[in-house]
Amino acid sequence: MNRRKLEENFFKFLMALSLGLVFLALAGIILIVLIKGLSSLSWSMIFETPKGGYYLGGEGGIANAIVGSLYLVAGATVLALIISLPVALALQKEYLGKRFADITRLVLDILWGTPSIVYGAFGFVVMVWLGLRASLLGGIIVLTLLMIPIMTRAMDEAVRLVPYELKEMAYAMGTTRFETTLAVVLRQAFPGVCTGVILAVGRGIGDAASILFTAGYTDEIPRSLFDPVASLPLAVFFQSGTPVPEVQARAFTAALILLVIVLVINIVARLLGWRFSKNIVR
Repeated sequence: MNRRKLEENFFKFLMALSLGLVFLALAGIILIVLIKGLSSLSWSMIFETPKGGYYLGGEGGIANAIVGSLYLVAGATVLALIISLPVALALQKEYLGKRFADITRLVLDILWGTPSIVYGAFGFVVMVWLGLRASLLGGIIVLTLLMIPIMTRAMDEAVRLVPYELKEMAYAMGTTRFETTLAVVLRQAFPGVCTGVILAVGRGIGDAASILFTAGYTDEIPRSLFDPVASLPLAVFFQSGTPVPEVQARAFTAALILLVIVLVINIVARLLGWRFSKNIVR
């Protein structure tokens, strides 16, 4: 067997090994969370809020954290999508010059790599300056800032993959740049847009540091944007740090519910992407 064949087989082995490690890590995470979280999973855990003595092993559930996480990520996703999609479309060379677009991408990459605790500290300082307290609105705003660079860069890459020939054909038919962007570019990039939303939602719903000081924590379900709100990541954090074994088990149950929510969001988004992928020119 010659050297080139040995190199090819070696790198094939490395690829297979890397793929196996990824699946093994995912399976390990799911298995551990299932084993430790199923013991405390019940209808009361899902549909009830914490009652007196809950953090000492008493009755109640984490409905406040489930609803709070959904409120936070839904509000932040809508705001981030409203901002990110126009920015990603505007980064096309038809709208912005190459230099300005590259600078914008660099800024977005820096924001993407900024630790979430920095976003939380920034949001906390701004809220103190404005005289606001920790609330659902504060958590949504900080999560929006966290999700915008992720969502924008993923969408930008999807838009850049659209063949320029499609745009030229649309221009030749007399369409404007705006009409071409909506009818051709956005339609072709829709699966990539879904991917960007998935990445941002996965980061936002599982983040605890950014909302620790801005969203607060409460055992109640918020009734307005100015009420503090609980979240599943913080529920896992607070409950896993208690010395009571029953409460520690509930932390794994909260992690299991969070994992299920993320998996459901991913599956739904993938199905939407596949549904619209038939319109893509490959």
